[in-house]
Amino acid sequence: MKKIIPLLFLLMPLSVSSETISVRLDPTARYQTISDFGASDCWLADYVGRYFSAAEREKAARWLFSMDADASGNPLGIGLSSWRVNVGAGSAYQGENSNIREKTRRAECFLQDDGSYDWSQQAGQQFFMQRAREMGLNRFILFSNSAPIYFTKNGLANAGGEMISCNLRDDCYGSFATFLSTVTKHFETEGYGIAYIDPINEPRFDWKDGQEGSPWENRDIARLARCLDSALAVSGAKAEILMPEASSWDLLCGGEGRAADQIAAFFNPASDNFIGDLPHLAKTVAGHSYWTYNTDGQLRSVRENVAAAAGKYGLEVIQSEWSMLGKEPALSTSFAADYQTASRMDMALFLAKMVYADIVFANASAWHYWTAFSPERIGHKNRFYLIRLNALGDDGGESYGDLQLGGTVYDDKNLWALGNYSRFVRPGFRRISADGADDLNGVMATAYISPDDDEIVVVLLNMHSDSRSVAFSLPQNFSASSVRTYITDKNHSLEAGKAMSRLKKISLPPRAVMTVVIDKKK
Repeated sequence: MKKIIPLLFLLMPLSVSSETISVRLDPTARYQTISDFGASDCWLADYVGRYFSAAEREKAARWLFSMDADASGNPLGIGLSSWRVNVGAGSAYQGENSNIREKTRRAECFLQDDGSYDWSQQAGQQFFMQRAREMGLNRFILFSNSAPIYFTKNGLANAGGEMISCNLRDDCYGSFATFLSTVTKHFETEGYGIAYIDPINEPRFDWKDGQEGSPWENRDIARLARCLDSALAVSGAKAEILMPEASSWDLLCGGEGRAADQIAAFFNPASDNFIGDLPHLAKTVAGHSYWTYNTDGQLRSVRENVAAAAGKYGLEVIQSEWSMLGKEPALSTSFAADYQTASRMDMALFLAKMVYADIVFANASAWHYWTAFSPERIGHKNRFYLIRLNALGDDGGESYGDLQLGGTVYDDKNLWALGNYSRFVRPGFRRISADGADDLNGVMATAYISPDDDEIVVVLLNMHSDSRSVAFSLPQNFSASSVRTYITDKNHSLEAGKAMSRLKKISLPPRAVMTVVIDKKK
């Protein structure tokens, strides 16, 4: 639960460095428009929504989607503005024969083996879709890890331990496309705003076992995209096709072998796999921020390459998955020495740094976390979740029990760190210049202006182990009528500071994320 501690440091800062960071905000220098901040429901939203008590699943929904605040102004949730929903392939029906050992990673399928559709499937996931919409979120992304098991070459939702290039049967491209368009149209008819349908996920990986997934070659991806474009036209669905969900940024604009250099492969008219003229294809590229953050130099250069490659073809960029997979980043990034010594706030602060890098360097218009729910296991701490799950009867930090018996949800610093962005930088806000705070090992700032130009939101990160003073400057034509601050650090979870009537120097606590909301005087 959120621990409420008065934010006295805003008025009486402790151990503040003598250095003052001057941040110059310029609303006339504008960059990308933000579409959303989101997270994925894969896989355990289905378990929480289906097996946990009403009180526990409602608590989880409130943390993820609510825009409400308590009497003191503390947000009750992080107000996600998009929700990625896994469209399952049916491995759950195969049990242990699915080649997926962990049952929580198996998924049901709306399409049944007799060709009919059962819309009662994936009920736990649908609970969270419904609660998200009821709390104001109506921007959903449907994504598929594998074609339904009825359409795959091996009858499984993964490669079955073999090295293959694509697991979709050659005669089932049209069938898979029809399935995806049918699911999309169904949820649109049910009143859900489906922004995108994403037919593949991380095509570079072999996906031999462990979860639903399929390798893909670029030529096969292009073929499926053409089939799906036609199927969407027939169904009348409004969603756009989102491509290509590269497993790491560098594969969008380089690399060799399967599923590499995908921006040029799909959007260069000279390419054999060009699909950039498809009417239902979003002029957007989606990639994942995994594996490309070991050093600050890599963090910057890889993302700048993506922005340049996307800009060449006029494409929007979406960061659609990140969590702390792989080896810990180098000590030079201001992360801890290793995962063993890292605190949960260290993880959360690096999450906020990743958002900063993807927005500033890759020019991303959206940022999504993988994944919303997970138990804590084998020393991973909070590397892979926003909300921690404990199975019924598990009282410690790690949990290995059966989630089908129910359980408890716990909020995490990752949740509230992401909330510094998602709760306040709403769809349609536009990034503006925030000059003077761009030190990847010190203080970073991004700033955003509302569509009506009446509000500026600044998200500050302090990687230092001591506080910093931050002074803002704004053009004379933007005079503040009120200033509100929200802080996430080791002692606070997106908690509101005392409102101010003017913009003045503030204290940014050590190892913290702070949001400053500036309302314009009218």
